[in-house]
Amino acid sequence: MFSTGRLAGCCLLFAAAVLPQSVPAQTFPARPVRIVVPFPAGGTTDIIARLVAQRMSETIGQPVVVENRGGAGGSIGADAVAKAAPDGYTILMHNITFPLASIALAQANRAPYNIDTDFAGISIAANVPLVITAHPSVPANNLREFVALLQNDKSLKYNYGSTGPGSYMNIVGEVIKRDEKIDMAHIPLKGAAPLKQELLAGRLQLGGDQLSSSLAEIRKGALKALATNAPQRLAALPEVPTVRELGFPKLEAEGWNGLFAPAKTPRAIVMKLNREIGDILRAPETQETFLKQGVAAVPGSPEELGDWVKAELARWTPIIQATGIKAD
Repeated sequence: MFSTGRLAGCCLLFAAAVLPQSVPAQTFPARPVRIVVPFPAGGTTDIIARLVAQRMSETIGQPVVVENRGGAGGSIGADAVAKAAPDGYTILMHNITFPLASIALAQANRAPYNIDTDFAGISIAANVPLVITAHPSVPANNLREFVALLQNDKSLKYNYGSTGPGSYMNIVGEVIKRDEKIDMAHIPLKGAAPLKQELLAGRLQLGGDQLSSSLAEIRKGALKALATNAPQRLAALPEVPTVRELGFPKLEAEGWNGLFAPAKTPRAIVMKLNREIGDILRAPETQETFLKQGVAAVPGSPEELGDWVKAELARWTPIIQATGIKAD
């Protein structure tokens, strides 16, 4: 048992230990918060980040600004956050590409950060179905027909685009090249918005991203939807088959988006951000706005996001290793 003197001494030590974390947490936020999006403006992750930032600015009483730092499959922006001060004022909005590009970087011995140790999950933010698209000039109505086209005509010189080495579309392209024995050139872009522009211009034959980035163009016929990557067909595109239906089960994926802080951010600040973001995502007006963009708001705990990233790393590592994808 503790004596009164020892207990008082321990209380003083405990207070000294928690003071650096508790005082900042009590006053947080005292200045603007920055959300880094590791892609150019205009893509789904950027749209989601700006919607969250707008609502956060209203609820926390401080400006919340979005900074786009695109390039290298999202690793440039992610690295900037990993090396930022762990005080809650710089956070990262990333997506499915985060674990994938991290695996590819590690394979090339070029990882500027460690996804396992350099980040603290704040919250899952949204889920957006993924869709694989083609330029309308491509004479194929789905991904299986697209593959057959290249298998049957070796003279075709098709390009596929991605948001960078190790991104989801890079994996799609390399998996079907390897498994189906077809040939395409990989054209990496800095984000979904430039990828879509190249696809619309016909300089790419195959591309894709989260559905909200291209749904309007698909409905207008400016892009052709070849497959969706969800476990079941989408209400927005009921006529488009899933990758599993077409015989590509490896490509099934969730188009998630989540928020991260630097690893040593005090737990109290992480939880304060989690509560603020959770309240925003659960608000009916936010959910309605998201749905108009084809986005489902998905609040969650830091642990749920951490577990999800670990599961993604476990699932995709052998697939990326088998294709030899590296972030060169």
